[in-house]
Amino acid sequence: MSIEARKEAMHEIVDADATLEKVVGGFLFTEGPIWHPTERHLIFSDIPGNELFRLGADGTLTSFRKPSNMGNGNTYDAAGRMLTCQHATSSVTRTEADGSVTTLATHYDGKELNSPNDIVVRRDGLIYFTDPTYGRMDYFGVERDLEMGAQGVYCVTPDGKTITRLADDFAQPNGLCFSLDQKMLYVNDTERKHIRKFDIAEDGTASGGDLWVEVTVGEGEGHPDGMKIDSKGNVYCTGPGGVHVITPEGETLGVIRMAEFTANFTWGGEDLTDLYFTSSTSLYRIKVKTPGLPLF
Repeated sequence: MSIEARKEAMHEIVDADATLEKVVGGFLFTEGPIWHPTERHLIFSDIPGNELFRLGADGTLTSFRKPSNMGNGNTYDAAGRMLTCQHATSSVTRTEADGSVTTLATHYDGKELNSPNDIVVRRDGLIYFTDPTYGRMDYFGVERDLEMGAQGVYCVTPDGKTITRLADDFAQPNGLCFSLDQKMLYVNDTERKHIRKFDIAEDGTASGGDLWVEVTVGEGEGHPDGMKIDSKGNVYCTGPGGVHVITPEGETLGVIRMAEFTANFTWGGEDLTDLYFTSSTSLYRIKVKTPGLPLF
């Protein structure tokens, strides 16, 4: 069974008998899936494989970038430019329309970032990313000493000239997403197994950061990592057994149970009701009833 319904409303998200489909396998560790809403393709990372892949609407899989500097999280800005968190270079980059790559962030207060992990863009272009230490570990990155001394959440302007640390009291900040009105930013902490909620001001600064939801209940592997919001404002977060679906009020509706350890996910397809999962060595897909949001 792919669906664990803890509340009846879970069936408004996905049918009880929905089938989890394995799309393609044979990777080392997949992450960072993003759907291009006009070109209709999926790009995702294989971090230890040091490669980004592109899955076309017809199912054709091709290499998008190799080497990828051990790219992890990806997203698009309002202009359709891809932003990537690179473990090997401790940087945030943007792929321009002509295919060139611009580096937007590498340091804060004179110290090299740990390893940018996951990333989102506000409608006005401000870029938010998490900076845990996973990319300085063997296999998932390049083993090397830390400079920063804190695992934080950051905001950087589109020109890369101004970087602001929003919080530095995480153990390992990881997935993040905005509320529908973009006045709140959810950020999870993998090590502490919970999600925090920040108020975001018009100038992009953050306040609050209180504990919102713990993601600890469930059978099977998993912890808070990838996190996104659907078109109704529900927050989806990886956790024990798969992907947990949480209402804006903090109530867990249920879990989309996975066949492999799952780090991230995104919506795709014609109407954004194909939910794709990057699950360790494979890419999976399930049909849902509540669509996601286009990235631009």
